Amino acid sequence: MKNLMILGALLAAAWIPATHAGEIEDRTQASRMAVKSFFGSLKGELVGAMKAGGPRHAIQICNMKALGIAKQVSGEKGWRVARTSLKLRNPSNAPDAWEESVLKDFDARKRAGEDPAKMEYAEIVERNGTREFRYMKAIPTAEVCTKCHGGTIDGGVEEKLAELYPTDKARGYRKGDIRGAFTITQPMQ
Repeated sequence: MKNLMILGALLAAAWIPATHAGEIEDRTQASRMAVKSFFGSLKGELVGAMKAGGPRHAIQICNMKALGIAKQVSGEKGWRVARTSLKLRNPSNAPDAWEESVLKDFDARKRAGEDPAKMEYAEIVERNGTREFRYMKAIPTAEVCTKCHGGTIDGGVEEKLAELYPTDKARGYRKGDIRGAFTITQPMQ
């Protein structure tokens, strides 16, 4: 039922013929798998870093490894795979207009009671005369995330954040908040 609701929303939002429904579902499923790969690799690195040296060490690993993991998954797929947020830690992850709109919609959906762990959005868009499949999956804040993204951050962690991310805005989150989203752009023929 959930997949049918998502598929219906995708069709209505993109104004495309029903004959493309299978393509949308296939691209959505492939995007979910890419997010799972990206998140799984990044989470593995962060869990290892937390065990090895706590949050301060995890910040360094995130700073050094996250972009590389995104580039690796992007290269494997031939897509753009990244993360973005309305409150950026790394300015190079700034959302484009489409991503910003989806992030704001995710926030509204959360305020309306929807579970952030289940939030995603996809549609086919035209940009610069080219059709693209765009997909986003919300990133809910887990308890462990608050050590580096919460309202109260340990002094050593604060110091490392200031060193690595001098313009950091990715703070003040509580467990369950939407911290950002994975974002995927698939070129279309």
